[in-house]
Amino acid sequence: MWSKKKLMASMLFVLSILLIFSGCSNGNNVATEQEKSNNTPKETVKAVVDPPQQEDVSIKLGFYSGGKSDEKMKELIEKFMVKYPHIKVETQSAPYGQFFGKLDTQIAANEAPDVWLSDGVFVMKYAQRGAIKDLTNWIDRDLNKDEYYGLDFNKDAEGHYWAIPQGIQIGVLFYNKDLFDKANVPYPNDNMTWEELKETAAKLTVDASGKTADEANFDTKNVQQYGLTFFSITEGWFSLLKSYGGGVLDPTGKKSVVNSEQNKQAMQWMIDGMDRGILTDPLDLKSFQSSMAVFPSGSAAMRIGIYARVLAANEAGLNYDVALLPKGPDGKRFAPVIANSWVINKKADDAKAIAAWEWIKYWATEDDVQKEWAALGEAVPVKKSVANSDVFLNATEMPINRQAFLDSFEFAGTLDSNAVWEEWVSKFNENANQAFLKATSLEEALTNADKEIQAVLSNFYDKK
Repeated sequence: MWSKKKLMASMLFVLSILLIFSGCSNGNNVATEQEKSNNTPKETVKAVVDPPQQEDVSIKLGFYSGGKSDEKMKELIEKFMVKYPHIKVETQSAPYGQFFGKLDTQIAANEAPDVWLSDGVFVMKYAQRGAIKDLTNWIDRDLNKDEYYGLDFNKDAEGHYWAIPQGIQIGVLFYNKDLFDKANVPYPNDNMTWEELKETAAKLTVDASGKTADEANFDTKNVQQYGLTFFSITEGWFSLLKSYGGGVLDPTGKKSVVNSEQNKQAMQWMIDGMDRGILTDPLDLKSFQSSMAVFPSGSAAMRIGIYARVLAANEAGLNYDVALLPKGPDGKRFAPVIANSWVINKKADDAKAIAAWEWIKYWATEDDVQKEWAALGEAVPVKKSVANSDVFLNATEMPINRQAFLDSFEFAGTLDSNAVWEEWVSKFNENANQAFLKATSLEEALTNADKEIQAVLSNFYDKK
C-alpha cells in the first residue's frame, strides 16, 4: 500500500498534466477545421493570435487651399486612409485669408480641426496662446531629426517642438538672366555683398530715356526697369537687418531691439536705394497689380524671394536663376525661413491626437508623399533625402541652381515669430514706410518703432 505522501504526490502529478493539456485548448491555440480533418497532430499546430484591433477614429484636418495643390492634398489624404483604414479624415479648407480668419474663431470656440496646416509664422502664436500640443516627446520617439530640414524652426526658447514642417520657404536672390545679358552685366555670385548688389542693381535700373541709375541725368521719377524689387518682412527688410547684425526682437521674443546702430545702417542702405530709383519704394509698388508682380512681369532685374516664387516666374516664362542672398558688412548672411507646418489641436482627445500624429508621420516619413508634393514646386521638401534627390535638384523647370535653396539653410532663420507677430510687424512696417517716404527721419522712425513694438510685446507677455 502507498503511503499518504506517495498518494498525494501521484495525484498532484496527474493534476499538473491535466492543467497543461487544458491550457493548450484556449481560444488562441485552436486548430483550424482543415487541420483537424487532416488529423494534424496537436503538437504541430501553430498558435493563431489575432493582431490587436485598432478602434475606428475620425479626425478633422484643416488646410488653406489654392490652385493645383488642393487636388494633390486630397489625393494624399485618400492614400493615407487606405494605409490606415481605421482613421477617417474629414477636411476643412478655404483660401488663405478665410481659412485663418475662421480658424481663430474656431479656436476661441473650441471647434478647431484636430490637425491643421499652419503658416510657419503662426506656429508660435498658437503655441504661446495654448492652442496646440507640444510634440517634443513624439518627435524624439519617432523621428530622426538629422533626416529633416526645418524641425528647429518650430522649436521655442525652452527647447520644445510644436510642429512638423509640411514644406519650407527659404529666401534667395532671384535674377532675370535676359536683363543681365542685355545690359552685359555679370550674374550675381555667392560672394556678393549688399553694397556690391546695389551697384549691380544700378546698372540694371533703366529710366524712360534708356539711361541707367549709374549714369548722369538718370530720371528717378520715371523708372521703367528696377534693379531690385523689395517689399515685406519676408522678401525685403528683415534679411538686411539680420545680415547687418541687427534684428527686431531679442532671443526671448519679448523685447524689442529695433533701435540699434546696425539696423540704422541697414535701413539707410534701403533708403539710399529707393532715393536713387534702384529699389522699389512703397509708392512704386502701388503701380503694379501686386507687389509680387514686379519680377515676373520683367519690370525688375532682381528680387529677394522665397521658393514659392518660382511658380510665378515659371508661369511667366522668365529666363532666370537664383543665388545666395548677399553678405552684410561683416560677412554675415541671413536667409529668411517660413516653415509651413502641421500642428495638433491641444483640445483633441487622445485617440484623435494619436491619429493626427499618424497623419503627420505619414507626411514627413514617406518618401513617395514627399516626392509627390515636391513635384508641385511649391516648397522645399522637408525630408533631406528627397530634397537632395533629382526630384528636387534636377527638376525640369527653372531655376537651375536649386542647390542655392539647400545651401541657404546654413544661415537661415525664422522671422522672429511669436504670439503677437502680426501686431509687431504691422508697427514696424508703418514706421519704416514713414522713413521710406520721407515723412519722418530714419532716427525718429526707429525710435517710434521700438516704443510701439515693445508696447505690443509687453501688452501680451507682461499679462501672462
